[in-house]
Amino acid sequence: MQAALSLAADGLKPVIVERSGAVGGKLRDWHRLFPTMTPAQEVLEEMAGRLEHAGVEVMLHTEVEGIGSKGVTLAEGKTLDAAAVIVASGFDIFDARLKEEYGYHVYDNVYTTVDIERMLNKGHVALHDGSAPRRIAFVHCVGSRDEKVNQRHCSKVCCITGVKQAMEMRELFPEAEIYNFYMDIRMFGPGYEELYQQAQQESGINFIRGRVSEASPTIDGRIQIKAEDTLVGRPMKMTVDMLVLIVGMKAAGGNERLAASCKGVTLAPSGFVAPKDMFAGSVETGAPGVFTAGAATAPKTIGESIAEGAMAAEKVVEYLKKAK
Repeated sequence: MQAALSLAADGLKPVIVERSGAVGGKLRDWHRLFPTMTPAQEVLEEMAGRLEHAGVEVMLHTEVEGIGSKGVTLAEGKTLDAAAVIVASGFDIFDARLKEEYGYHVYDNVYTTVDIERMLNKGHVALHDGSAPRRIAFVHCVGSRDEKVNQRHCSKVCCITGVKQAMEMRELFPEAEIYNFYMDIRMFGPGYEELYQQAQQESGINFIRGRVSEASPTIDGRIQIKAEDTLVGRPMKMTVDMLVLIVGMKAAGGNERLAASCKGVTLAPSGFVAPKDMFAGSVETGAPGVFTAGAATAPKTIGESIAEGAMAAEKVVEYLKKAK
């Protein structure tokens, strides 16, 4: 969206090809954004309004099959002529069912952070039977930094997402015990460390350094988790009412098809699109006229994705001037 806005401001005619029924991507499902707790809907509506005001053409329910020398190939073999392309393929959510030891979609009251965001958006967070949880555990790095599921990369936003949601749970359930089980806490962005400190000091969130090894149901319908507190070096068991799996970012499923269709576009071992250069060409690919923005190349925050959209548009303008 930002790339299209920047291109339109330069007098060009961008076209957004969107496979779903609305623009905005994953932002449509989020509740509040870290670290400011800004409602996601406010950000989305503001950008969508600017897009409409700029008269940007948007093709909804349209999927890209590949990028070739004559433009972009759409489903059913149609071709969209384009002098340049910005790939904003985003990311996929890791499927928590692949971590069978946690019982997602097997045991009641095991959710992902995506599930919780949707519950928050609906204004109703509760256990399977409709009651309020008394003890909640968040598990970090589900589908990130994990050789067993071929997801070796850090998903970057999981730690701060776990902090944000734990604080939101505290607002909803003031008397509940809330725990975050983590390998490392990575508070990389502005305001993130401060939010982490606030979560501990003001919201009373408990942080335990140790990976949860498994979860199992109890006879009374709760969830028992096994973990190790690596700071004190001892195993532990805990029974909770709600288990929240903080799921990471996977490379978009269409990246392989994109790379196969466009000579010069390559993928990193993680499956994300490889940039031409990590520093000077971070939004460029090895294919002339093909650029990237946002989580196409790696896990990114909303702010980083918006900034890269503007940067990609700038590179497109430079490319078109040289191509004349």
